[in-house]
Amino acid sequence: MQQHLSEQEQIRRDKLAQLQALGIDPYPAPTYPVSHYATDIKDQFSDENPAAFEEVCLAGRIMSMRVMGKASFASLQDSSGRIQLYVSKDDLARGEDTSMYDTVWKKLLDIGDFVGVKGFVFRTKLGEISVHVKELTFLGKSLRPLPIVKEADGVVYDAVTDPEFKYRQRYADLVINPTVKETFVKRSRLINSIREFLNGNGALEVDTPVLQSIPGGAAARPFVTHHNALDVPFYLRIANELYLKRLIVGGFDWVYEFSRNFRNEGMDRTHNPEFTVLEFYTAYKDYDWMMHTTEQLLEKAALDVNGTTDFVNGDNTISFKAPFKRISIYDAIKEHTGIDVSEMDEEGLRAVCKQLDIAADPKVGKGKLIDEIFGGKCEHHYVQPTFIIDYPIEMSPLTKKHRSKPGLVERFELIVNGKEIANAYSELNDPIDQRERFEDQVKLMERGDDEAMFIDYDFLRSLEYGMPPTAGIGFGIDRLCMLLTNQPSIQDVLLFPQMRPEKWGHEEQEAEG
Repeated sequence: MQQHLSEQEQIRRDKLAQLQALGIDPYPAPTYPVSHYATDIKDQFSDENPAAFEEVCLAGRIMSMRVMGKASFASLQDSSGRIQLYVSKDDLARGEDTSMYDTVWKKLLDIGDFVGVKGFVFRTKLGEISVHVKELTFLGKSLRPLPIVKEADGVVYDAVTDPEFKYRQRYADLVINPTVKETFVKRSRLINSIREFLNGNGALEVDTPVLQSIPGGAAARPFVTHHNALDVPFYLRIANELYLKRLIVGGFDWVYEFSRNFRNEGMDRTHNPEFTVLEFYTAYKDYDWMMHTTEQLLEKAALDVNGTTDFVNGDNTISFKAPFKRISIYDAIKEHTGIDVSEMDEEGLRAVCKQLDIAADPKVGKGKLIDEIFGGKCEHHYVQPTFIIDYPIEMSPLTKKHRSKPGLVERFELIVNGKEIANAYSELNDPIDQRERFEDQVKLMERGDDEAMFIDYDFLRSLEYGMPPTAGIGFGIDRLCMLLTNQPSIQDVLLFPQMRPEKWGHEEQEAEG
């Protein structure tokens, strides 16, 4: 099927054919003997140690070129960063044959092409550390032009900021926007820091099912699929909580999982239908212990990612230095609305929602109404890390009742910069109480609440074998990464966020099959 090409795309394909006619393979065998990286050379080279860089071999993309007759300067970008190349006609000549410079370098090489270079490192008269190229190897032809981004002295000009381009063509975004890659390096550093903390304290990393027959562990709308061999519906997991608790029943003391979860709900700057959560569960602990542990974990993570516990996010400077503030959800609502909702029934809460101009879905119950009031009038006030504690029982069907406050449960949410980052409980381990809470959720489902929990009978059976007192928590890794990398949208910390399918032309649709 014929592909419609732009003028520039056709020119590049013509150059591809010319390279092949010269006997140059534009896509050679993958092995190339890289010995050095751009950033390492710039960090380590000095005028006192040039002998250490008499022979270097690098590979990467050509990102800019300045051809000046018999000599040229270019910028090569590898996985570490960029470095300047100096290329001369005499160095690339093979006896009388100057085609490598006159034809390949000057006429057939494009910005975005991959090359390998061998040579030595020197400092130019203007003081820039550069590689004097003695040998050039073609490693890959780019058939589509990269968007042009100007950079000088480490400052990027005309950076591509269009979200449609950035999120849909992340592969190109990573090439042309240098700071984007650093965000994902920090994301990896964050996850490694957390894993190091947990492993160092005796936790065991495990895997639990993504396809589940019951979408349990959270109040959320699931994605539904079908298992052909079993001829039954399955759900993409909305949480891994109930499986991790089964492992506590089975005798593990501390288990954790970085879980890819899926919720068939709205999309905005803090929500994506596919997201990453860290959950861990620890036997013989409670939510007070979990608050202390959370402070330790986040303080370490901030230091490992940014080198300091203080970091900037938007207009705010936030500190992960322990300890964090604690306040009950009822006190938080009273502080920011002037209304004490602690003794109110559903009818009273609906009246408060009307008074505060908060939309109250008639299908939801008391717990959701309290959640709407807190979310609408209180949550955004908590910029510095704050534990919102002691929730009403109606909001927390998997949480142990408070040991001293009737009607409440031992739960906290960690709010940072006005958004929930973590949710934790002293876990409910009474199977009779748990069954009754599930049954209350079914009543909400019958009223039309499509985020109410299903009854997981196998989980109830596991509790009947006995689960020790347990503390559990779930961290939103994407939101935590947004905080520590100063990104305004969850899409900026996901390599490939969900987007509406692209509309291809007729020929491209057929070609894509």
